[in-house]
Amino acid sequence: MKKRILWCILCACLVSTSLFAQEPALLSRVHDTEACRKWVDGQMEKMTLKQKVGQLFIYTLQPVTNQYSKNVLRKMVDDYGVGGLLFTGGELRKQVQMTNYAQAHASVPLMVTFDGEWGLGMRLKDTPSFPYNRVLGCIQNDSLLYEYGKEVARQCRLIGVQINFAPVADVDNNPNNPVINFRSFGSDPKRVAEKVAAYVKGLEDNGVMAVCKHFPGHGDTEIDSHNALPELNFDRARLDSIELYPFKKAVEAGIGGVMVGHLHAPSLGEGPASISQEVIMRTLIDELRFHGLVVTDALEMKGIAGHDDVCARALIAGNDVVLSPRNLKKEIDGVMSALKKGRLSEADIDRKCRKVLSFKYALGLSSWKKVEEERLAEKLVTPELLSLQQELSKAAVTVLKDSSSLVPLDLSVSGTVLLSVSPSLSEAYPFYHQLKQTFPVGWLHANVDSLDAVEARLRPTQRILVALHSDKVEPYAALLEKLAKDKPLALICFGDMKMLEKIPEVVRHASTVILAHSDEKFVQRHVADLFLDNAYADGRLSIPLSGLFKAGDGLTVDPEAPRQYSSEDVGMNASILSQIDSIAEEGIRLKAYPGCHVMILREGLPVYNKCFGSYTYEGKEPVKENSLYDLASLTKVTATLLAVMKLYDEGKFGLTDRVADYLPILKKTDKSRITVQDLLFHESGLPAYWPFYEEAVDMKSCKGGLFRKKPDKNHTLKLAENVYACNDFRYNPEWVSHVPSAEYPLQVADSLFLRSDFSKNIVEQIVKLPLKGKSYRYSCLNFMLLKEMVEKIAGMPMDMYLDSVFYAPMGLRHTAFLPLRKFPKEQIVPSVETDFLRGGRLQGFVQDEAAAFMGGVSGNAGLFSTTQDVARIAQMWLDKGICGDRRYLSRATCELFTTLKSRDSRRGLGFDKPDAEHTDNSPCSPEAPASVFGHTGFTGTCVWIDPDNELIFVFLSNRTYPSVYEPNNLVRYNIRTRMQQVMYQSILH
Repeated sequence: MKKRILWCILCACLVSTSLFAQEPALLSRVHDTEACRKWVDGQMEKMTLKQKVGQLFIYTLQPVTNQYSKNVLRKMVDDYGVGGLLFTGGELRKQVQMTNYAQAHASVPLMVTFDGEWGLGMRLKDTPSFPYNRVLGCIQNDSLLYEYGKEVARQCRLIGVQINFAPVADVDNNPNNPVINFRSFGSDPKRVAEKVAAYVKGLEDNGVMAVCKHFPGHGDTEIDSHNALPELNFDRARLDSIELYPFKKAVEAGIGGVMVGHLHAPSLGEGPASISQEVIMRTLIDELRFHGLVVTDALEMKGIAGHDDVCARALIAGNDVVLSPRNLKKEIDGVMSALKKGRLSEADIDRKCRKVLSFKYALGLSSWKKVEEERLAEKLVTPELLSLQQELSKAAVTVLKDSSSLVPLDLSVSGTVLLSVSPSLSEAYPFYHQLKQTFPVGWLHANVDSLDAVEARLRPTQRILVALHSDKVEPYAALLEKLAKDKPLALICFGDMKMLEKIPEVVRHASTVILAHSDEKFVQRHVADLFLDNAYADGRLSIPLSGLFKAGDGLTVDPEAPRQYSSEDVGMNASILSQIDSIAEEGIRLKAYPGCHVMILREGLPVYNKCFGSYTYEGKEPVKENSLYDLASLTKVTATLLAVMKLYDEGKFGLTDRVADYLPILKKTDKSRITVQDLLFHESGLPAYWPFYEEAVDMKSCKGGLFRKKPDKNHTLKLAENVYACNDFRYNPEWVSHVPSAEYPLQVADSLFLRSDFSKNIVEQIVKLPLKGKSYRYSCLNFMLLKEMVEKIAGMPMDMYLDSVFYAPMGLRHTAFLPLRKFPKEQIVPSVETDFLRGGRLQGFVQDEAAAFMGGVSGNAGLFSTTQDVARIAQMWLDKGICGDRRYLSRATCELFTTLKSRDSRRGLGFDKPDAEHTDNSPCSPEAPASVFGHTGFTGTCVWIDPDNELIFVFLSNRTYPSVYEPNNLVRYNIRTRMQQVMYQSILH
């Protein structure tokens, strides 16, 4: 009856906490409290008072498997009945063996504890480690801290550990602290509390108890409690706002354990906190309403070791568990003596023992199972673990400043050099290699003995990236400071952030400062990707760096976030310009397109750059800065015309040259006299369109033909007014296969592959087509022939030529034919939901049938890109052939191609232009001057360049989604021209 009453008292105590504070989460998850009570009662009944006392002790030992160690362990378990073990380090396999040995011989299951502040690797050889808390404190996404706790819990359970003495909840607000520093999440109590709570929840949601430490706070001390007793000489208000705050939030989060440190806080109570009733009973239990396990810090530490009967005093003060006493026998005897003298009551011991046993039950020890040794190391190191380690390290990367906008780098500017301050070049290779894959970058190793030579090598460079891999940076300070004063310099710290405090003047003059915290290969590649506009960073500094940066400093680098400048700075009214927003949103409502991206540049600066809507009308994937669109006929100018201009610039042909001179297949045909200029002006006489794909269709499978004017049972797919397609047809196996092979390598849809020579068949079809007179007729076939000419003259495929001559050196990293070879499908906006010809969604495959059956690389269509890349090409034209610090085309060639206009139409040399005589049919707004040049694309794209006003207008959408045969509401409601109109109206005169 007495036991039942004690159990009820314990339960009542725990339940009552919910009225004032969070009940320990582990106990709240015990669904069958009656089963728990019976198990605890059963254990209590078979224990003597001394054994109950033993349950309150955690014994520390090395995981050594020799017979002597086993004998000592048996003695601790059998003679003293210790409640738990703490292994101090060593090998994983041996710890598991000793855990199994101890549990097998214990009459009451043991709590196996662990001191793993940064994972198992803190104590066990060859086991996983995570970044230090100071680094994790830079992370903004606390859900990652939850995942970290969850993963540590998984590992603990695998090796038979139930309690982790982590996290450190101390606030790192004293740079002279010799023991906490990097173990803390930072100097901001609120952020520390948030990190602590997230980690605790991750650990305890997954079956391992967290014990935060070192109450009431070890951060603002200059003495290590391992060596002496530190003092917290602060008033209560200060302690409440800083030191106690993370512990208070941990209690509210339902933490299972709190470790009390060997600290003297006079405003809370006299003597060391770990044996102070005022600190533990009054502050932690009564005021903070903590009702989990109270654990002492290790009692072998010098900060407490001078006190007699320290374990008895610790239990009297309110601790439930005492950790690592120097002499176990002496300390248990001391507790028994305190019981005899009435300093401790048997009821106190029963209550504490029941609490310990209740947590053991909650931690699954009522049904303990032997830890499996087989493949243990393999089970610890999983792909998920490696992914999480990388996620945490990447999320901690912090861009502290970027005054010259080096992040991302302008890849069109040459003369960038990487200077590595490292023991050898090998440490910095991953960073260099990742950069080098995308753009030319020089590489130097800083050697103390040759700093003058290094300076001379760097003198002509445009930009310098300094990678710090060594903390011995002082010898390089003078050189780095001189370089930082002279030109844009980025300082990347691949080590401890405190390294920066050694070179304060370099940091002050550097344009960019990045904390990478680690030189792991994946971190180096991630930082390189930041410079290449291909990675995200939002880290915030967890502690202040004296005189340089404050805690919380940091910039967000987001490649998906539109970048723009103040329109007022370049003479445009921002409020008028913002009216484009409503036009873009109107287009979505009117089903003109599911989403779009609009960019306007003036004088080379993006003054309007916004994404609207989603990839589809279902709205699952929002349009982002680097979403790739099928440019359709915009390919004509951003690809084919670029190549034509370059080859013309090099004198490889003249505009009046006959195309047959370069394509012999045209000789002795009615196309033998067509000139390059005829093709560019669309005055060749070629038909506007031709269904080349019909050659690949088995016409015998189409009952009644592939198309009919009226629907019937075989023709129900309506493509246009009076055009219905065959419901079910087959492809000609001579040309098409549903599986890839050496014979059928060209992929035109998810499950459709062409023979490699089908493109030759298309050219042959063009040769055979009759001409229809040389008046203006817009035709994709003109640019398909230009592509063939380009490849003949250049001596290589057009996509390879463009990539080597324009796209790569201009830094156009999101521009490509056949984009699925370089980009994930999720980054590409679909153009069609169900294509009648190829079946299924077109996402990453060009929508234009002719371009598709040319293998995806054609002169009329096939290019995919982003607004930013299209705008960069347009800016190069506007700047008369210059991009960055390099000339790509001569001024004369640019002026010729962008100004010359046909006498018979509005067309320029490859470019489209406004129609001043028929403004209703003009592709531009009425305000556009005659000097404007550009092009549109069938999928809902356009680019317009205005030399008079130094304006560039780019609009990308997928107006053909879900079907190309829907009404063209983009044109019907004049979406693009109205946006252009607003752009012109915003110009301040």
